[in-house]
Amino acid sequence: MDEMKIYVTRIIVPDAIERLQNEFEVEVWEAPTPPPKELMIEKARECDGMMIESNDVMDSEVFAAAEKLKVVGTRAIGYDNIDINAATAKGIAIGNTPGILHESCADFTMGLILSLARQVSRSNRKVIAGEWKIFDQTPYLGTDVYGKTLGLIGLGLIGTAVAKRATGFDMDILYFSRTRKPEIENEFGVKWTPELEDLLARSDYVSVHVPLGPDTQGFIGESELATMKPEAFLINTSRGGTVDPDALRKALHEGQIAGAALDVTSPEPISKDDPLIFMENVLITPHIASASAATLRRMGLMAADNVIARLRGEKMPACLNPEAI
Repeated sequence: MDEMKIYVTRIIVPDAIERLQNEFEVEVWEAPTPPPKELMIEKARECDGMMIESNDVMDSEVFAAAEKLKVVGTRAIGYDNIDINAATAKGIAIGNTPGILHESCADFTMGLILSLARQVSRSNRKVIAGEWKIFDQTPYLGTDVYGKTLGLIGLGLIGTAVAKRATGFDMDILYFSRTRKPEIENEFGVKWTPELEDLLARSDYVSVHVPLGPDTQGFIGESELATMKPEAFLINTSRGGTVDPDALRKALHEGQIAGAALDVTSPEPISKDDPLIFMENVLITPHIASASAATLRRMGLMAADNVIARLRGEKMPACLNPEAI
């Protein structure tokens, strides 16, 4: 029997690749950018398993070419880059990596809130530019975080972890979610707001923590931004597509909100000419909220374990479409 073959689309977690190599023939795409579509189609046709990143597109065209592909492991929670229905129709299991990155993302989210509030990034740029000539704090007067109102859109693992941290700042924490979560309310003192508009109107900081899908594409748009306080800030560490970029540019330009921190953009990477980059009240990072060394390694190992388990005929640690098996 021929040795099963795995295609890995990036050298990010060497330990995960080594784990796969212990059992299978492994081919690795060594460039830092995603493999071209034609190559993804070719490897879907040739391989038994694939381990991919969140910006590798696995659409119906790729899955249509699959002949013996049984599993795709993505080193991510989100799967908006994967056509789950097309995979399921071909009997291809999709594994993701839940329950790992929420603490790192929550740390980063609080960091963005603090950086926005106290103008950390802006003031640092001024120092680098040689504009710190005298002791004068007035150009950099920020806003407090302690005692302010935080609105969480989504209260999954990441949103809950942010709420936990926000309690240390004695924040009044609101959340909007399709389902009410009394246990989390009791543990962290968060308050459910059944209407999104209510949360937006009351919050000093609005943090987005929803997955990207048909129901959340452009979820924060012109009307939502107009509902926010003019002194409020928007933070997005979920997916860029959840916020309408045109509406955000307009809201910031017109002073409808005080600023924004974006770890994700639409598209990614953001254009070097995008007006958002040049706004002093906007902080943009390159999709790194989960990027601690320990978290990255654990996600890579779980993605590999999903591939290994499926090809062994064992239960996968996390499978998005068990009906495909």
